[in-house]
Parts: sequence; structure tokens; C-alpha cells
Amino acid sequence: MSTSAGVTRSTPRRWWALGLIAAAQFMVIMDTSIIGVALPEIRADLGFTPQTLSWVFNAYVVAFGGLLLLGGRLSDLFGARRIFSAGWIVLLVGSVLAGAANGVGLELTGRAVQGVGAALIAPSALTLLMMLFGSEPKELTKALALYGAAAPAGGTAGVFLGGVITEYASWPWVFYLNVPIAIAVLLATPALMPAAAARRGSVDLVGALTATGGIGAAVYAIVRAPEAGWASAETLLVGLAAIALLVAFVVVQARRSEPLMRLAIFRAPNLAAANVAQLLLGAAWVPMWFFLNLYLQQVLGLSAFPSGSALLPMTTFIMLGMIVAAPRFIARFGPKRTLVTGMTVLTAGLAALSLVRSDGSFWVDVLPASLIAAAGMSLAFIPSLGIALSSARPEEGGLASGIVNTSYQIGSALGLAAMTAVAAAAGADQLGDAGALTGGYSAAFLGAAAVAAVGAILAAVTVRIAKPATTKETADALK
Repeated sequence: MSTSAGVTRSTPRRWWALGLIAAAQFMVIMDTSIIGVALPEIRADLGFTPQTLSWVFNAYVVAFGGLLLLGGRLSDLFGARRIFSAGWIVLLVGSVLAGAANGVGLELTGRAVQGVGAALIAPSALTLLMMLFGSEPKELTKALALYGAAAPAGGTAGVFLGGVITEYASWPWVFYLNVPIAIAVLLATPALMPAAAARRGSVDLVGALTATGGIGAAVYAIVRAPEAGWASAETLLVGLAAIALLVAFVVVQARRSEPLMRLAIFRAPNLAAANVAQLLLGAAWVPMWFFLNLYLQQVLGLSAFPSGSALLPMTTFIMLGMIVAAPRFIARFGPKRTLVTGMTVLTAGLAALSLVRSDGSFWVDVLPASLIAAAGMSLAFIPSLGIALSSARPEEGGLASGIVNTSYQIGSALGLAAMTAVAAAAGADQLGDAGALTGGYSAAFLGAAAVAAVGAILAAVTVRIAKPATTKETADALK
């Protein structure tokens, strides 16, 4: 493992480096949620229509999801630390553009640039984590747990900070908040992060364009479909374009000597299975989080900030589960059993949420079921992520990181779009009718439970059982 001066496996400094890596995960997720409370003011100040306002969120997601593979490849070629720093610079620039925007075009440009920065940060951060901790199962499990816990923390912090900033300052500061954090990370990175020499190789520009275009078009079609219609000409044409571009990407990768994504990487045991698990986790969890927010606000009558507060118990439970429970479950039962158990518990939690009532309460209808779902997510996320990253060759850590991040983001977009359609068909488009809204949200929770159940079954069938010796060694290390 290559390390920079002063960053060795025996020094505690690498735990400070993990803090920066967790901060990256925290910020990438926070930037998807912090704008929620600020959207009404952004619409009023910049002239967004109700139809275009959603693209303040979507511009970030499309750029992020579409460029993750390229970010992973660049991390492998030029060194994860360089790309990590470059990503923070790009995120800083995008944040300034989004905060200073005086019109729709500049705002969406800033959000897209933020997404580009996130697409560079996310895979390089995971590669750095593997460089620092990958050789020691005990430390890797702990590091992945802390990294994983940063995601729900970022999501909830975004809701809180968005409400506080919008109420006591102004909406541009939801973007300017990134600037001092980015500067601090950039100053600390050279001293804390391991360095790796640049490798000889070329960037597959055709592959990058087809992959980015295909993924971007797919995400665009998915997030637009509930508004434009699943059978509309726009949705069908963009969907066909996405399929054509992704097919072209596979053909290009099969023929190039230095492809953006070596297709044979999926021959690695468990890599494809772990990525399917991550995709289905995103497809089940993100719709649950989205519609739970709507239920709290539109049925139980909570405003945005108390609604965010209501998610604190669930978020705290996830973080404790990832940091405390998941490593012990993995040590005792192995990653496969922990993953399958987590997906099964998540299914139960989502099914319980589908029983919400129009005259319900947070304490009865939300809290118990959300804690069950949180327990399942915390048990499933860490082993699926660890299996995916450890299945790839060390020199392809950036690619594996890009693939697993892409899987989760695309799963999130697919799941949210599909459950939005399910909810609307079941009555969630009837604003003001608490009974109809509850029926729609209940259908979405039930659909998400079905997705999680499929994930549990597929994980049980496709993930190979870890060697007993490996599990025992890990257990011994955690004692």
C-alpha cells in the first residue's frame, strides 16, 4: 500500500484521514437534501416554475450519477488523492455559482458543477479508505462503518441546516456553506491522505461520453417520467437514447485495450452481486425517506423543520447500527448473513410503515417502523459495500468505488421514480385529501418493501459464503 510521508498503517493519523473521507460522504449526501427547505425561496427569487424547480435537485443527481465511473477511472490513473482534491475544488466552484446565481440557467449550472465535483470525490474517497485500511479486516470494517454512518448523518443534517439557514440567513448560504468546508479539506488533504503515483494509461473519452450520456439520459428519463408521463414521447425517446448509449458503451469497452471499465471486473466473485444489493438498497431506502417526509408534513401536519427533527431517532439508530452493531454482526456471522438479515429486517420495517393511518401519530405510526427499517439498513449497507470494494483488484479500487456509488445512485433514482408512480396511482396526487395521500404513501412503502425483499432473496442466492477462516480471523481481530 502506498502512503505519503507520515501516513502509515501504524499511526493514528490515518483516522484523521478517515475523518476527511467521512466528511466527503457527509457533504455529498448533504448536498442532495439541504436544498429541500430552501426551494420555495429559490423559486420566488430566481423565477423557477413548478415544473422546472425539481431540477435544482435533479441537475446535481444527473451529473453525479452520470460521471461516477469516469471519476473512478481518473482516480485509478492519476491517483486518488489528486482526484479527491480536484473534486473539492470543483464542488467549491459549483457552490459559489449556485449561491451567486441570479437566474435559472446559472443556478442549474452551479448545481450540475457541484454534481461533477461529487462524482470525483465519492469514488476517490472510497479508494483512499481502501488504501488506508484495506489490508486489515478489523480496521477496514470499522472504517467502513464510520464512512457508512456519515451518509444518514449528512441527509438529516441537510434537512436541519437547510431549515436553519433559510429561516435565519438566506437561501444562497445553503450553497456557500460548502466553501469553508472545502477549503479546510483541501488544506488538510496533503498531510493526511496517502499518495499514489500516477499510472500510465489513457482516458477512454468515447467510453466516458457514452457512459455519462447513457447514465445521464437514463436518470433524466426516470426523474422526468412521473411529470411527463411514462408513455410520453419524451420519456420513450430519452429512454431509448439511454439504452443505445449504454449498449454503445459496452461495445466500446469490449473492443478497447484500455477501457474506462474493464468488463472482466464483473468476473470477480461477488462484485456483481454486491452491486445489485447496493442498487436495490438505494431503490428501497430513498423512496422510504422521501415519502416519510411527505407523510410527516402533508398528513401529520408537521412543518419542514419539525419534520426533519422527527427523523433524528431513525438517523441516530442507523449511525449506531453501522458503527456498533454491523461490525459485530459481520465478525460473528459473516458478511453474507449480515447482508441478508439486514435486507430482511428492512423489508419488515418498510412493510410496517405501509400501515400508516391518515389520523395517525408519529409515536405510533412512524417511530417503531422507522427504527426497524433503520436497523435493517445499517446491517445491510456495510457488508454490501465491503464485499463490492474488496472483490476488485487493488489497482482497480477507483473503478470499483465508482461502480458501487453508481449502483446506489441509479437505484435511488429508479426506486424513487417507480414509487412516485405507484404512489400517484394510489392517490398521492390528491393534495389536501389526507386519506388519499395516506393510501398513496402506504402503497409506496409497500412497493419499497417488495424491492428490499427481492434484494434479500438475490443476496441469499448470489453472494458466495465467505471462507470460515476469513470470518474467524475477522472475529478474532475485533475481540
